[in-house]
Amino acid sequence: MRSDDIRVVRGISLFSTMGDKHFDDLLQMSYLQSFPMQIQLISEGDPADFLHILVEGTVELFGSSNDRGTTMFVLRPVCTFNLSAVLEDTVYLMSVRTLEKAKVLMIPAENVRKAMEADPVFSHAMVTELAKRYRVVIRALKEQKLRSGVERLANYLLRANEQTSRSGQIELIEDRRTLAALLGMTPEYLSRAFGKLRKYGVEVNGKKISLKNLDDLNQLAKPNPLIDSRTI
Repeated sequence: MRSDDIRVVRGISLFSTMGDKHFDDLLQMSYLQSFPMQIQLISEGDPADFLHILVEGTVELFGSSNDRGTTMFVLRPVCTFNLSAVLEDTVYLMSVRTLEKAKVLMIPAENVRKAMEADPVFSHAMVTELAKRYRVVIRALKEQKLRSGVERLANYLLRANEQTSRSGQIELIEDRRTLAALLGMTPEYLSRAFGKLRKYGVEVNGKKISLKNLDDLNQLAKPNPLIDSRTI
């Protein structure tokens, strides 16, 4: 890895407090690699040979069974994916592909397990990261079980607005099919849900969405910090 890349990696919270020797050992045979959009990085069922850390861009985690497929999560930096498979030395449960140009750090799984044994500080950081990933899953499960499809879409739009400029102007990264799968609905139902949100000030122009009446949209969505917040 180049010295500039090493500085970027060293600044990630997972590695910032590691001992220098353990950090150097961890990065042996590691790669910080750029990928174009729509490239599959991982196939479910394959052995977990690497820990992947998303440094730039956006990736989709998806699964399939019996000729059906669905989007599980859409992730943005900086985060790990498929961490539990690396720690258990087993297979990936989800496939991963890029939704836009992405930069991903790939660390050999064996290096990760050795570093956790050797460096308690790194081990603590990894447990914290695993706990964060667990909470993401619990929030997603609560959203699927406690909200209607229209409410899920409304809250998704409000979260997207919070994560960008808060101006009420959103540009989707996902295509309609991916977004529908992420929200647990068919593309046809997603179109109907957008139609139902028109009276709440939601205007759609391709991937560009305008939220004209945030107060009304909030009244419909009823955001819940125990589902929507990323700080608790």
